[in-house]
Amino acid sequence: MNMNRTDTLGTEGRAGDVAESQYERWHHWPVNWTAVWVGVLAAIATALIFGLSGIALGAHLLGPDHRWADLKSIKIGALICSITGAFFAFVIGGWVAGKVAGILRSEPAMLHGAITWLVSVPILLTLASMGAGSFFGGWYAGLNGSPSASALPYGQPIPLEADASDADQTVYKAEMVEYRRKVREWRDDAPKVARNSALGAVTALLLGLVGSVIGGWMASGEPMTFTHHRTRTLGTRPSP
Repeated sequence: MNMNRTDTLGTEGRAGDVAESQYERWHHWPVNWTAVWVGVLAAIATALIFGLSGIALGAHLLGPDHRWADLKSIKIGALICSITGAFFAFVIGGWVAGKVAGILRSEPAMLHGAITWLVSVPILLTLASMGAGSFFGGWYAGLNGSPSASALPYGQPIPLEADASDADQTVYKAEMVEYRRKVREWRDDAPKVARNSALGAVTALLLGLVGSVIGGWMASGEPMTFTHHRTRTLGTRPSP
């Protein structure tokens, strides 16, 4: 009886050790970087198409004289183009990444979509620093930072000659007064423009993150419900 009890305790102890070692073991999710890079290229290309389409339709106005000093001045067409472009570009990128990787579970597919967005962010920052941020839409232009004072869209009136007439001098003084007023207004609006540009950029990035996760989720083919993992049967795989 004692030997059987000892064997039983030994067996239970070994089983407990195995369970503990299995609990401490890491179960990592491998990352398919080929799929991620293809998804990044798909997202950036789609964002560029949306942005250029908005420019061609007149929804996005380029140039320093079209700054966002007041959010109420944003046209509804520009708002729609910016939201749809930022969101659906990364939906496509996340979906492409999940399909290329061939992932059939929603969790790793969503992770690949998020990594696609993560890799795209520094590329968008690089393109914006090179002056191409506005081509991806009005909101991504904020990644380039606030315009400097040297980017004034107003030209200073040409000084008059010494023998200018009184009429020319009167016109020149009026032009200088108007020029100084515009410069003062430009500088006063600079903090508002910086805040609104940053708000637009962070909104576009967050919409892209949500879109990439949803795109990866769609690529997995699993039901897009938050409770599916509770009813998922272990050992089974969804149909591709």
